[in-house]
Formats: sequence, structure tokens, C-alpha cells
Amino acid sequence: MEQTRDEQFWIDDARERVDRVNAKAGRNLPAAIAVGVLMIAWVVLSVLYFVPGFVALVVICIVFGTIELHRALMIRDRGVSAIVPVAAGGAVTAIAAYFAAGKSAEYAILFVMAPMALTSVVALGWRLRGGPVNYVKDSSASLLAIGYVTLMGAFLPLAAGESHGNLRIAAMILCVVASDVGGYAAGVLLGRHQLAPVISPKKTWEGLGGSVVLGLVFGWITVHLLLGAPVWASLVFGFAMVLVGTVGDLVESMIKRDLGIKDMSGFLPGHGGFLDRIDSILYGAPIAWLLLHLLVPNA
Repeated sequence: MEQTRDEQFWIDDARERVDRVNAKAGRNLPAAIAVGVLMIAWVVLSVLYFVPGFVALVVICIVFGTIELHRALMIRDRGVSAIVPVAAGGAVTAIAAYFAAGKSAEYAILFVMAPMALTSVVALGWRLRGGPVNYVKDSSASLLAIGYVTLMGAFLPLAAGESHGNLRIAAMILCVVASDVGGYAAGVLLGRHQLAPVISPKKTWEGLGGSVVLGLVFGWITVHLLLGAPVWASLVFGFAMVLVGTVGDLVESMIKRDLGIKDMSGFLPGHGGFLDRIDSILYGAPIAWLLLHLLVPNA
């Protein structure tokens, strides 16, 4: 009996410690770590050994990201998107982009632009059955999801399907992640002056400096050392990823502030939603693809 009490004491103590850590972190830390490790493992293993696996992850993110945005807008009475055609069209567009990569402009139009245009056509027509009341608001919600999630997300599989697609994806993701890590570290250690107090009070100019430093380092590693581009091109790419990654984070923060929510959803325990995790990468994908397409076309 005494042993049972001791065991219960240690269990309760452990729970209290976990609760204190979670409260300080603002989320369920063990769940966040587990989900984070799983997602990182998926990205790394698929990029190294099976790129279509990465495309599958992009499709999942686009579908769930579309659902998250749909639910957030609907709950806050900002419009009801045509979720079925928009989510399905996003998945089809991402898959088609992968197969269109590296081919002629005609293929890009056929496999990327056509699915997006068709998704828009169906979404606008889908809403007709609801009558004229709030038609513009609801249609705008659909087009926001198509433009913000489907269009931007399609550039990830588009890059993955090109020559050395795994290295291109590595450059796109690592530079944005390095920017986030550098910004967080510098912000915690040195942050004094707020960068955008109205949108994201925790972002500082010192944090932005840390983002630039680490972003340039990883731009040099990925674009120069791995893809063989000139040093100046790698620095341009790294700096651009810092800028678009930072703006992308602020854009999603602005959306959430406007809607009055902390996280886009609870799909990912300890992390919030898919859009909460991929906002910077999603926003930076079109610019990253364009720069790599221009700077290292024959990598």
C-alpha cells in the first residue's frame, strides 16, 4: 500500500511538471514534439528517397488547409466556401503540377492552370443554388482558398517534379525554416524593438536580423553547394526566402487576428492546424520556384 502511494505521488508530480511546461509553452509540448518529429521525418525521408511521398504530404496539407480556412471563415460569418470542389480541385492541381514539372509551357497550362480555372468555375457555380444573398461573400471565400492555398501550394510539387527536385525542395524548405529558427533565437536572446506590433507583437527587428543571417547561410549551402548556382544567386535566394517567409507568417497572423482565433484548427495536436505550420513555406513557394527556375534552370 505504501508503495502505491509513492507511485501515485511521483505520477502526480510528473503530471504537474508536464502541466507547467505546457502552460509555459502555450501548447501540449509532448504532443507538439511527437507531431513535429513525425512531420520532419516524413519530409526528410520522402525528399531523400521517394519524392512522390512528399507530393502526397503537400496534397494532404492543401486539402486540410482548405478545410481549416473554410471552417474558420464560416464560423466567423466571413463566407462559406464551396469546400467540396475547392478541396478536391486543390488536390488535383497539386498532383497535376508534379507531372507537369519540367515540361513545356503547354503542359503547365494544361495541368496546372486548367485545374485551377476549372475549380474556380465549379466553385462559383456550386454556390448558385444558395441564392443571391451573400453570394459575393461566399464566392470570395472560395476564391481566397483557391488563391491562398491551392495556387501557392501547387508550386511545391511543381518544383519537386523538376530536375533534382529533391534538392530544390530542400532549398525551399530549409531556407524558410532557417529563417524561422534564426528569427526565434535572435528574438528571444536580443529582441527589443517590435517589427509589427499590431499584427505579431512577438516579432522584432533583432529577430529579423537573425533570420537574415541564418537564411543567407542556408541559401549558400543549398543553392550554391548542393545545386551549383553562383554564390551571389544563393545569397539572393536566401534573402528572398527570409523576406517572403516573414511576410507569409504575418499574412496568416493577420488572417487569424481578423477572425479572432489563435490557431486555424486543432488537426495537429500541439501545433494547431496545417496552415499554422506551413504558412511561411506556402507563401514563399511561388517566389522560391521562380528564383530557382531562373537561377539554376539546368541543375
